[in-house]
Amino acid sequence: MTLVSRFLKYVTFDTESSESTQVTPSTPGQMVFAKYLKDELQALGLEDITLDDNGYLFATLPANIDKEVPTIGFIAHMDTSPDMTGKDVKPRIVANYDGSDITLNVENNIVLSPKQFPELLNHLNEDLIVTDGTTLLGADDKAGIAEIMTAIEFLKNNPQIKHGKIRIGFNPDEEIGLGAHKFDVEKFGCKWAYTMDGGELGELEFENFNAAGAKIIFKGRNVHPGYAKNKMINSIRIANQFISLVPENEAPEHTTAYEGFYHLIGVHGTVEESTVSYIIRDHDRALFEDRKNKMIGWVAAINHEYGEGTAILEMKDQYYNMREKIEPVMHIIDIAFEAMEMVGVTPNVKPIRGGTDGAQLSFKGLPCPNIFAGGINFHGRYEFIPIQNMEKAMNVIVTIAELVAQKS
Repeated sequence: MTLVSRFLKYVTFDTESSESTQVTPSTPGQMVFAKYLKDELQALGLEDITLDDNGYLFATLPANIDKEVPTIGFIAHMDTSPDMTGKDVKPRIVANYDGSDITLNVENNIVLSPKQFPELLNHLNEDLIVTDGTTLLGADDKAGIAEIMTAIEFLKNNPQIKHGKIRIGFNPDEEIGLGAHKFDVEKFGCKWAYTMDGGELGELEFENFNAAGAKIIFKGRNVHPGYAKNKMINSIRIANQFISLVPENEAPEHTTAYEGFYHLIGVHGTVEESTVSYIIRDHDRALFEDRKNKMIGWVAAINHEYGEGTAILEMKDQYYNMREKIEPVMHIIDIAFEAMEMVGVTPNVKPIRGGTDGAQLSFKGLPCPNIFAGGINFHGRYEFIPIQNMEKAMNVIVTIAELVAQKS
């Protein structure tokens, strides 16, 4: 199979993950896809192929060089985002893109236009894979899987390219933050790895947010509104008062680059009880801890005004910035940087304004920066991927494997 035919096949699998099922993998379609990939790995002649009950698929391409070379890994996730359906994806290729509007769906007048998405113009004369406007595409992260599989097949078929032992890992449930939770780092057995899960061409990421989730429950007192004076306590109003304490300019829509934020993601309420939910993010660990302390302070202010127990805070750390785990082994970034330059890609080292499996894996003992997979506009109907981006990503994988062997 070619890189493109693989990708077009992979996106037909419905692997949307779900936060509600409390099982791993969170949806059965992910295991269906994993079994398909397992069969493909076996057909390629790889070794040590394992698929566990939680949907973690590992395999090995043996070394073809007679010297000691570190075992490295390449990782991608099988699930797609629950933000939009990934069922019945109907991709098509827009060949030699000319810069005009792309009508994704005539019936519903869904148009992918450079007026709204100017990044399209960075890919003139390239071949774009797009959706039909009714689903996401699934390049996040089936492009990464296709690139890894094709690179491994290329290495196997070209033994003149010398490399050490390479491990492949495909995992479920990255999109709901659980991709690394049951990833067996010891079994994977690598010195370091790379997730192929970034976006645009050249992205190379080894910094991400420190992250926490916060839920605040507000208790009220419901009384018939006709007799409520000096008796009713409306929890919705208290929740609204709390929201007003959080700085408006420290929200995702007002921040960029290394700036952290408080993101209000949910409000639910009745007079008797209301709940607001936030995610808290900052690249700087000290600023991250300060943000959590401020959240504690705002809850205390509400309780001071309305009585202890009016506001109840539930806050939990989710993941941390992988930079502190990558900095001691910066040669793994240098290798990726050099590999990109060797295949004609300008590296774009940037912080992730989000999380990645690589962050959690780094804290589990597997340093794991993130490399571009090539897709753009993830998680929605306007997602697309240039075929040329995918080809470059595949070439980066091959070149990293070759460089690691040369430099050992």
